[in-house]
Amino acid sequence: MRTGVWKASIYSSLFIQGPRVIVVGPTDSGKSTLARMLLSWAAKQGWKPTFVDLDIGQGSITIPGCIAATPIELPIDPVEGIPLDMPLVYFHGHTTPSVNVDLYKVLVKELAQILERQFAGNAESRAAGMVINTMGWIESTGYELLLHAIDTFNATVVLVLGQEKLCSMLKDVLKNKPNVDVVKLQKSGGVVSRNAKFRQKARSHRIREYFYGLSNDLSPHSNVANFSDLCIYRIGGGPQAPRSALPIGAEPAADPTRLIPVNINRDLLHSVLAVSFAKEPDEIISSNVAGFIWITDIDFESKKITYLAPSAGSLPGKYLIQGSLIWYEP
Repeated sequence: MRTGVWKASIYSSLFIQGPRVIVVGPTDSGKSTLARMLLSWAAKQGWKPTFVDLDIGQGSITIPGCIAATPIELPIDPVEGIPLDMPLVYFHGHTTPSVNVDLYKVLVKELAQILERQFAGNAESRAAGMVINTMGWIESTGYELLLHAIDTFNATVVLVLGQEKLCSMLKDVLKNKPNVDVVKLQKSGGVVSRNAKFRQKARSHRIREYFYGLSNDLSPHSNVANFSDLCIYRIGGGPQAPRSALPIGAEPAADPTRLIPVNINRDLLHSVLAVSFAKEPDEIISSNVAGFIWITDIDFESKKITYLAPSAGSLPGKYLIQGSLIWYEP
């Protein structure tokens, strides 16, 4: 991949809005690798592009189950990975959007709106643009989510890896948007296909890395809290309205963004929970998260819960979000 696409848009002091490059394609086509290459090339030229990761299946910025964004100021080290200062993270809680597609769309929109506000006040970041990594789900609903991301982030360049059909479909649907270029690239010859077991192992490794560091150089802390100190919610489920409020014959549908309080029980054991910055429950969906904790023990007699956190002390927020992430420390 040549740097021409990037240079054409960004290497000009007169350019106000930098390129917004979204990388799409099937699973194991080299999307994450290409995104890192683009970011590193831009950083080497003195720009500070924003990396947006929408792939909740693996997680390049933080743990799986999240969409996130972070500025890139230096070329990405192939071993150390993406340097993080204060990434902007939203917690979907699952490793596939199919569990709650509407919530995924809401979070993508929230992230995009926050970045737009940041760019409005930061000319340097706005001029540097962004690189957006996506998931490998490109059929049916996955394709609709790709279009949603392209539209929501106002992408100007769509790089399609190793999929002639997808490229043709995107060119057709985006033909009336002259400011969007769709470019087909060959799948990298060095890409290796990964099976489900390998992906699960990689997700487990990402969670362990969050708590213990890439080289086991971090020391997470085991903390104890009373049941009453924790306010745990999950998002999605339950009817939007009671049957009495619906038209005759209509069935109540699940509300994908409904907050449901979680009673502490054995099902929480080994769960990875997100710590929300929300000040009130109704702010949970629109708020990014401060970090994550891992439930290691639950004592129902003393009504205390033990959890692992990246640091000691009280949590930065009292509202926790449960998804379906379970981790068993090897």
